[in-house]
Amino acid sequence: MLDDPLYLTIPIAGLIGLLFAGYLTWTILKKDTGTPEMKAISDAIREGAMAYLARQYKTIAIFSIILGVLIAIGINWLTGVAFLLGAFFSALSGYIGMYVSVNANIRTASAARRTMNEALLTSFRGGAVSGIAVVALSLLGVASIFYFYQGYLVDAIPGTYDAYSQALFLGVGYAFGASFAALFAQLGGGIYTKAADVGADLVGKVEAGIPEDDPRNPAVIADLVGDNVGDCAGRGADLFESTAAENIGAMILGLAIFALTGNVGWFMFPLVVRAFGLLAGLVGIMTVRLKNEEEDPMKALNRGYYITCIISAALFAVAVYCLLDEEWTFFYCGMIGIALSIVIVYITQYYTAGEYRPVKAIAKASETGAATNIITGISIGLETTGASIIAIAVALISSYVLGTTVAPSGEYEFIYGLYGTAAATMGMLTTCAFILAEDTFGPITDNAGGIVEMSHQPEEIRVRTDRLDAIGNTTKALTKGYAMGAAALAAYLLFGAFFEKVANIQGIDIVDFYQSFQVDLMQPAVFVAAMIGAMLVFLFSSLAISAVGKAAQNMISEVRRQFKERPGILAGTEKPDYATCVDISTKGALKAMILPGILPVVVPVALGLIYRYAFGTDMAVMGLGAFLMVATITGVLMALFFNNGGGAWDNAKKYIESKGLKGTPQHAAGVVGDTVGDPFKDTAGPSLHVLVKLLSTITLVFAVLFVG
Repeated sequence: MLDDPLYLTIPIAGLIGLLFAGYLTWTILKKDTGTPEMKAISDAIREGAMAYLARQYKTIAIFSIILGVLIAIGINWLTGVAFLLGAFFSALSGYIGMYVSVNANIRTASAARRTMNEALLTSFRGGAVSGIAVVALSLLGVASIFYFYQGYLVDAIPGTYDAYSQALFLGVGYAFGASFAALFAQLGGGIYTKAADVGADLVGKVEAGIPEDDPRNPAVIADLVGDNVGDCAGRGADLFESTAAENIGAMILGLAIFALTGNVGWFMFPLVVRAFGLLAGLVGIMTVRLKNEEEDPMKALNRGYYITCIISAALFAVAVYCLLDEEWTFFYCGMIGIALSIVIVYITQYYTAGEYRPVKAIAKASETGAATNIITGISIGLETTGASIIAIAVALISSYVLGTTVAPSGEYEFIYGLYGTAAATMGMLTTCAFILAEDTFGPITDNAGGIVEMSHQPEEIRVRTDRLDAIGNTTKALTKGYAMGAAALAAYLLFGAFFEKVANIQGIDIVDFYQSFQVDLMQPAVFVAAMIGAMLVFLFSSLAISAVGKAAQNMISEVRRQFKERPGILAGTEKPDYATCVDISTKGALKAMILPGILPVVVPVALGLIYRYAFGTDMAVMGLGAFLMVATITGVLMALFFNNGGGAWDNAKKYIESKGLKGTPQHAAGVVGDTVGDPFKDTAGPSLHVLVKLLSTITLVFAVLFVG
């Protein structure tokens, strides 16, 4: 039943993507590496980043192997294998992004000595390697596990509902492994980068009054290393697990419609759409270039994004026509998802870009000191949740209602409605490769600017890298908003997958289960489970932010010590000890990521087991349902607050600097606000993207313990 030629696009697109990523890597690596001074700085960044990643991945590997073995023994060995593969490919995605980033930064800096267009192409195509590789590896991983499990390894006749369902539910371990590794990668990278950034800013900019990326700052190399481990390795793993979890969750929902219609296209649709989205992203990426040297680079990126959206929409229509019995309603649902991605991008841009009211309001509040800066920044961060949630709500409800209209004779409305939301999620993630390219583009340009300044290149070169760096800051903020919107939609469809798994374990018809089952918050135990879900988000965020604070304190003490004991550093006659600062961030991140990384795994498993044996199976399912729903809602709101509030603080500081006010009390207040926002937008916020999906995938994997 899986012999339709259209399904060949899945492996073909994945292999084309990997080959294309390899080609881009080759074109970047053959470019020149600039002056000896530039290369020395780049080498220090690369060595620090790769050394940190090796130590972090050793820690992730230990925890992953332990958990994988426990899953293999306690659940099923096939789920355990899928978990380990998901963790491995998630880590590999982060490694690829890191490797290309730390080699593209020096080549971008060197290209800026010639033209802006060459610098843009080098940095963006460097970022594109990560975006393409992430989507390709996710697609090939999910497809391979599904094909092999249903065809050879499960205890059912290949090509039957039982074989497909067993393969998908066992394959959930792949999404769980990807989420598990991504959480540690995002947490560790976020803690590392912000500990270095806070130390470099508060002592360097505020106390010593030296510019950003000044080679006299002992924390500057650690800061530049942190841009890569947080925004490249961390976000690469984040979006890898997003696409993996969404693919598997949507396939599980499609399985229910396959049971009604006998059309395998309903659960193969997500993989085909992901393959088409990858191909669309390749075209969009290659169209990015400047029309002339004076053009705003953001316009070139926007052109590429809109081209990706248009091609994705056309290919989405092809997939609907060929696979979904020409039910064009689901094409409209997919377009809702693409529209949501555009709306979220504009909302994020409004709240984080310097030309709009929110950032200007924070800059204005800085005139009266750090306290009013922080008060205004918090209020802006809270305000951002309004427009974003309305956009997500409209997308969810409209795609659900559209989906219900397809239900034959009004039956099975809930199942078709859920599939409508899955189609919207698939639509939103069709542009994932391009969006991730924009994200990794940010730290490459940031590093390029640092290399140019630290190697004392001419002013016109710094002007070019500054333009790219400003665009990179915007694209990083936009990507966080996009990732959070995708996480909200993906988490919702994973709810449906969880309840379908429960029905499957209990041997209940999924339609009957959906029609009869309710999550009753009037039950005290269910209400308590919901509160625990909300509490977990707050506690997790507290641990993440606290970890940055502790590591930053050590960094600040070290930078102050070097300035005090070695006055030649500020005089420019003595070289700072960069290595000690890199080591402080590394140790702080690796130590601090363990507790918040393990907590989201322990809490839902413990809750499910306690509720099963204390209150019974039905209460365990209701309790976990309430826990998941409230944790997801709280996590989405908190992530929006953290991401957009932190981004607004960051750009308020840059807005003040653009007015020539460096060194003034207003600028000092802006730096303090930016410092507060740093762990919000780069540690806690992005980690919550992963958290909300990790909670869903872990309950899917361990559901048999709570229900069986």
